[in-house]
Amino acid sequence: MIDFSLTDEQKALRDLARDFAKNEIAPNAEHHDHTGEFPKEILKKAHDVGLMNLHIPTEYNGAGMTVMDEIITFEELFYACSGVSTAILANNLALAPVLLGASDEILKKFIQPMADQLTMAAYAVTEPGAGSDVAGIRTTAKRVGDDYIINGSKMWITNAGFADWFFILAKTDSNAGHKGMSGFIVDAKTPGIILGKKEKNMGQRCSDTRSVTFEDLKVPKWQMVGKEGDGFKIAMGAFDHTRPTVAIGAVGVARAAMDHSIRYANTRNAFGKPISVNQGVSFPIAEMARDIEAGRLLCYQAGWLIDNGYRNTYQASIAKVFCADMAMRVCTDAVQVFGGYGFNEEYPVEKLMRDVKIFQIYEGTSQIQRVIISKFLNDGVGIESPNL
Repeated sequence: MIDFSLTDEQKALRDLARDFAKNEIAPNAEHHDHTGEFPKEILKKAHDVGLMNLHIPTEYNGAGMTVMDEIITFEELFYACSGVSTAILANNLALAPVLLGASDEILKKFIQPMADQLTMAAYAVTEPGAGSDVAGIRTTAKRVGDDYIINGSKMWITNAGFADWFFILAKTDSNAGHKGMSGFIVDAKTPGIILGKKEKNMGQRCSDTRSVTFEDLKVPKWQMVGKEGDGFKIAMGAFDHTRPTVAIGAVGVARAAMDHSIRYANTRNAFGKPISVNQGVSFPIAEMARDIEAGRLLCYQAGWLIDNGYRNTYQASIAKVFCADMAMRVCTDAVQVFGGYGFNEEYPVEKLMRDVKIFQIYEGTSQIQRVIISKFLNDGVGIESPNL
């Protein structure tokens, strides 16, 4: 049976997220965009009301929620501000590989405390010369007795300046390709971690993005996530869980741009009537609604699959690329609806256009999503319904 209805619990979660977005995120979005200040107080409040780290299992004091629960939550949060919401969501990307492959000892030491107090985490995989080409990373982890010594540099690491721990992908065997990579969880206070300056980005300005350098960083063997050589598989497997939630974030931003466009078009007069009655304005807005609805359903499908034990890599990539490209188009059209005012920072849509661009870049560029989709198609996976 196909059922698109939300449970009572999911409706309550959506309403909680919507109220939090309206009362805590939206009123502070402009401040954080202009100053670039990390929204630590908002994150504390989000944690206190139960809107962070939703998928930590119940056996580790977490809420044990599903990817679908997170999708419902993050559409509402991103509607208010994607910069603030990225700071909240970035924990998920760091958590995902740890939850997939870590030992009970790691989960109790690093993950269980996150359910009880605000703890930030960062996913340290991307490097200055290895973004989409993860196989090209140069960070190494050399075994010395019962420890690993990590050396190398990472770039564009979200939440790095406020992270309490890092998930680090490094090469333990430089001659083994993908199978020569291993993942580690490392306390941010460990000697040998050097943070770069906060990057000044075009959008999502309050999101903390930095380079991170490791110089003779000593990590005990027990802090390896999974087995030696499992790092690439675990790090990439995390995206099956996180790409649907990133994609729905793009839907939230697009929805905000559409709502601003509708309100403006109904109040702005030209040639003696509201511009909303002109097809040159009303049709682009109708197309916004069409694509937002389609994007949401793609996210729901990808989330439902992973929650029910099916591989969703193909569907997650389709959701990610469609929603990222769609949201960029919607925000560009919203600026056009506003005309000259849309190009001015005193009006809301210029911020949305700046913020939304990163969705085509982070968690796998739109080009990489096309590569993934093409590979599935070339391997014989067509566009039929999932093999359930």
